[in-house]
Amino acid sequence: MRKYYALGLVLVLFCAVGLIAYGMYLNRTGESKIAERMENTAIPLQGEKAKFRSIQPTFVLETINFYSDEMADAVALIDGRLTEMFVTKNSKVYKGQDLFTLQNEDIPLKIQQAESGIARAEAQLANAKSSFARYTRLMEKDATSKEKYEEAQMQFLAAEAALKEAITIRDQYLVQESRQQITAPIDGEVLILYKQIGAYVTAGTPLALIGNFQRLYFSMPIEDKFAQHIFLNESFELNFRNSGALRKAYDTEFAAGNKGEAQNFPVIVREITPSLNEPATMRKVVWEVDNRVGLLEPQTYSGVTMRVSNPHRALTVPLAAVAGQDRSAVFVVTPENTLERRAVKVGTDDGSYIEIISGLREGETVITSATTGLESGVKVEVTLTDGSN
Repeated sequence: MRKYYALGLVLVLFCAVGLIAYGMYLNRTGESKIAERMENTAIPLQGEKAKFRSIQPTFVLETINFYSDEMADAVALIDGRLTEMFVTKNSKVYKGQDLFTLQNEDIPLKIQQAESGIARAEAQLANAKSSFARYTRLMEKDATSKEKYEEAQMQFLAAEAALKEAITIRDQYLVQESRQQITAPIDGEVLILYKQIGAYVTAGTPLALIGNFQRLYFSMPIEDKFAQHIFLNESFELNFRNSGALRKAYDTEFAAGNKGEAQNFPVIVREITPSLNEPATMRKVVWEVDNRVGLLEPQTYSGVTMRVSNPHRALTVPLAAVAGQDRSAVFVVTPENTLERRAVKVGTDDGSYIEIISGLREGETVITSATTGLESGVKVEVTLTDGSN
């Protein structure tokens, strides 16, 4: 009985060992097949070849601050009360045009007093001139003393000076009288009226703000690699992505022909500092905006896109191909259909394609589908989305 029990136990152990060994064999075989299958499996991805294309570099600006170099206050130059106003808000005015009449009641009286002073001085001069002439004749005949002659001469010169002073005083009051007319300091539009008829103002008080917004300006720092594609007097087009961005601060009037938020504004480069032939990492660029449609004002706007009007040819890849926040790398497909992470130097972009300055050759294929998680050496099967072979 014990013999059969022992034999059964041996058989059970033998079967158990056999099952374990068979399981290990199956496991190793499965892992080998999985590894072989993974090694021979290519990840399906999309790609596009690097090509020379004509692109129009585009700048996306979160905010932009416009300013005008033609804004000035019409200022009262004397004390007085406003009696007439010849313009209203948004009136178009030209330099020297009358805006207000200011009345200073003291000026007419002072002019009258000055005229009287001139008359007295003229009479005194006439007497002194006659006396001096008489003593001159006597002196020629040795009929008077030198002291009396010189005294007559001094009285004549003093009378001449007194007349000139009286005329100067009168002319000063006449100037003040002319300043009762307040004129526009520049060509432009009446933006703000600070005072109304009847207000008493003192010299130096602003009465109206005049501005000319047909030409506006803005500036910004630009990296040298972008600035090298910008030239003096180069043309750009500016538009707004933000709905409702074209608000008014001064409530200026619109000109005919504007398209509202669909308006494209011609922009010209007016200044690059330092100049492009000087080494620099950053440059200040000043643009002039054609605002004859009257949609813009000197203030800060958001959501602005600016595109170069004239395209230039450059080696490019789709924007989706560049990896990293600094756009410093692409994944290139090798002849063995594996991936190579390649460092590149990029330039400007137009929102779809980006310029490759170095690190890539024309005709090389780059991955344009999701690059997150990709590594060098991974085998891939690439479908070209641009129809290339």
